[in-house]
Amino acid sequence: MAHFEIKNLSFYYPAAPKKAALDDISLTIEQGEYVTVCGRSGSGKTTLLKHLKSVLAPHGKLQGEIYFKGKPLKDVDLRTQSSEIGYVMQNPDNQIVTDKVWHELAFGLESLGYDQKTIRLRVAEMASYFGIQDWFHKNVSELSGGQKQLLNLASIMAMQPSVLILDEPTSQLDPIAASDFLNTVRKINRELRTTIIITEHRLEDIFYASDRVIVIENGKLIANDRPENIGEFLKGENNQMFAAMPTPVQIYYGVQDYCAGQLNAVQNSYGCPLTVREGAEWLDKLFDGIEVKETKVEKGQKYIEEDIKDPAVELQELWFRYEKDTPDILKGISLKVPKNSLFAIVGGNGTGKSTTLKAVSGICKPYRGKVLIDGKRLDKYKSAELFKGMMAMLPQDPQSLFVHKTVKEDLGEMISSKDTDKEAKIKNVAEICEITELLDSHPYDLSGGEQQRAALAKVLLTEPKILLLDEPTKGIDSFFKLKFAEIMEKLKAQGVTIIMVSHDVEFCAKYADTVSMFFDGGIVTTNTPNRFFSGNSFYTTAANRMSRHLFENTITNEDVIALCQKNL
Repeated sequence: MAHFEIKNLSFYYPAAPKKAALDDISLTIEQGEYVTVCGRSGSGKTTLLKHLKSVLAPHGKLQGEIYFKGKPLKDVDLRTQSSEIGYVMQNPDNQIVTDKVWHELAFGLESLGYDQKTIRLRVAEMASYFGIQDWFHKNVSELSGGQKQLLNLASIMAMQPSVLILDEPTSQLDPIAASDFLNTVRKINRELRTTIIITEHRLEDIFYASDRVIVIENGKLIANDRPENIGEFLKGENNQMFAAMPTPVQIYYGVQDYCAGQLNAVQNSYGCPLTVREGAEWLDKLFDGIEVKETKVEKGQKYIEEDIKDPAVELQELWFRYEKDTPDILKGISLKVPKNSLFAIVGGNGTGKSTTLKAVSGICKPYRGKVLIDGKRLDKYKSAELFKGMMAMLPQDPQSLFVHKTVKEDLGEMISSKDTDKEAKIKNVAEICEITELLDSHPYDLSGGEQQRAALAKVLLTEPKILLLDEPTKGIDSFFKLKFAEIMEKLKAQGVTIIMVSHDVEFCAKYADTVSMFFDGGIVTTNTPNRFFSGNSFYTTAANRMSRHLFENTITNEDVIALCQKNL
C-alpha cells in the first residue's frame, strides 16, 4: 500500500506568487521504502517534505492533492499525523522542547495521552535501542549536537511512526556522528520497515541505501529512479546536480572520460559503484593485469609551525571553561595561522573547535594564555578597532545574524548610510553569494542553505582582514561550495586570513591550506591537507578510502582520476 500519493502538487509562497516553489509534482512513496530527495538549496526539497505533515506546511497557495494511506492528508486528524508521521529537522535545537533527556523521550507520548506504564516501557525501549542509557538523566543543554539529534530521533520513534521524514538531519554533525546517525536510520528502515524520506547534501552514506532517489530542480521533479541509474542520467544530461553524486560515482564517470577502452570491459561486468567498497573493487578490476607505476600525487609544502614568522593569528597556551566548577573546554591550545591562508579546524562535536573561534574573537575570555592578532594582544584592541575592518565572524547559527524583515535590510545595516555606493555594494555581494532573488524575502523564510549564503553576504560586507567561519558549508549545496571556494580564494588574494571550523572533510581536503585536528580540548596534529588526510582511517575522504590500496596519498576525486589517467 502506498504511504503517500502526491498528485499534481504545486505551491506558491506569498512573497513570490508567480514563481512555483513546487511545480506540478506527482509522486508515489510505497510503505517501507527508503527514498532520498536531493537538489540544490532552494530547489523545493524542504517545501515538499513540510507538505507531508499538515502542521508544518508553509503558508501559501497550494494546488493538487496529497494522500496518506489512501486518504487526503488534510482529512487526517492531527493525532494520527503526530503519531504516524515523524519529522526530524535540520537543527536539533529547534525541535527539543524539554530540559531533561528522559522527559524529551516521554514528551510526545504524554502529549498523545498514553498511560504511565506504556510511556515507561516505550522510553526504556528507545533509550536502550539508541544507546541513551549513559546520558538518560542529563540536562539537554549538556548534550553534543550528535546526541541532541539522536535524542530527537529516539523521541519520535517512541511514538512508533510508520513514516520518518528527515530534513538535512546531519548538517550539524561531525562525519563520524553523521555516519552513525544515518546507519541508525537505515537500521530502522530495515528492521522496522519504517518508510524513510530524507533530504541530504552529503550523499555518501545514504545514496547506496536508497530504494529510489528523487531529484528536484527549480520546483520540478526531473528524476525518479534507482540510485544506480541516477548518476548516468545526470551525467548524460550534463546536469549540475552530478557534482553532488557520491565519490565512487563521480570517479567512475570521471575515469570513463579519459579511459573509455579499459573501462567499457569493466563496466559491462560490474557497473557503476555506489559505495567505497564497490569503488575499491571496481578499481581492482580496472587495473587487473596492469602494473600501477604512478602511485603518488604532489604533496605540496609541509606545515612547520616554527617557519611561520609573522602569523595573522597566534594562540599561546589557551585554557578556558564556561563555568568555574565545570571541566575545561580548551586545554592548552597553541597554534599559528599564516597570513592570507585558509586554516581549517576539524574534529568531533564538543572538542573545542567553536570555542576556539569565540576565543579568537573575544566572545570567550580564556583564564590562561594569550590571543595575538597581527602580533598584538587581543585585549589591547578596542572593540571598534577590532570589528571595523579587522575581524568578522560567521556563527554556526546564521539566524542569529538576522534582525530585519528582509535580507536587503539586513545587508544594508552593515554599510554606513553616508556611503554613496550602498546600493551597488549590496547588489555586488548579493550576486557573489547568489541571493539576488532573495533580497526582498524575510530571512527566516529562506531554506537552511539560503540562510547560510545570506549570512555570509552580511559578514563579507564588513570587509575584514581576518574572517572566522563556523561551519560555513553547512546546508549549502555542492554547486555553491564551488562558488564559496572561489570566494575564499579571492579573499586570500586580497590579503584576508580565514579560520574555518568545519565537519566538511571533503571541502577541507580540497581547498584548505592547513588543517588542524582537535580532540578533547587540544590539538592532535596540524598539517597540509594531503599529509593530514592521507594518513587517517576515518577522518579522511571517500576518495582516499576508495583508492588507498592502489595509491599512496590521493585525497580528492581529481587525485584519483589523474592517477588512473597516468597509469592507463
